[in-house]
Amino acid sequence: MLLLIGLLAIVNPLGALPVFLSMSDQENPEADMRTINRATTAVACILLAAAWTGEWLLNFFGITIDAFRAGGGLLIILMGISMLHGRQSHVQHGSGEAKEIEEKEDISVVPLAMPLMAGPGSISLVILDANKIHSWTGELMLACAIIAVAAVVWLVLVIAEKMHDKLGTIGLNIATRIMGLILTAIGVQFMSDGIKGLFPGLAA
Repeated sequence: MLLLIGLLAIVNPLGALPVFLSMSDQENPEADMRTINRATTAVACILLAAAWTGEWLLNFFGITIDAFRAGGGLLIILMGISMLHGRQSHVQHGSGEAKEIEEKEDISVVPLAMPLMAGPGSISLVILDANKIHSWTGELMLACAIIAVAAVVWLVLVIAEKMHDKLGTIGLNIATRIMGLILTAIGVQFMSDGIKGLFPGLAA
């Protein structure tokens, strides 16, 4: 359950609503549904790929899990702090990328799936969670959590217009700040564990 909540907080589909609503074609519901389906599939595929190949990539580049845990924790903290201020983190995409995004017609994969939802922070979280798992049941639970988050993403995007009308900008910002607080706590925990692993004497 904690895994699901943490992953949902960092994917934060509510944060993608303004981008989706501003760039979707509301006069063409079929096109919007294709965009939603592609974005949801991309989120699931990116996070599943990170879960299954992340540790192998770390070993390939000679990065220890403790170093990645400390760095990933810092990244998650930065994203959480940005969300606490009610804004989209520049960790997910920069101004240059944002300009290029505006010129693209298909927004399903870029920017909706990546980097807005399945960005560096969520990929880092999935890799760190996958490293803790040492059984096939744990791997199955992680895969199910990713698929469940993708399902929530699909539902949120489908009812995006209604949700925006109900919550409004203030409501979305409040939800984003709550998610940011959860993320910051998760990041602190990861960073603390990573530093203890890198410097065992600190834990004594």
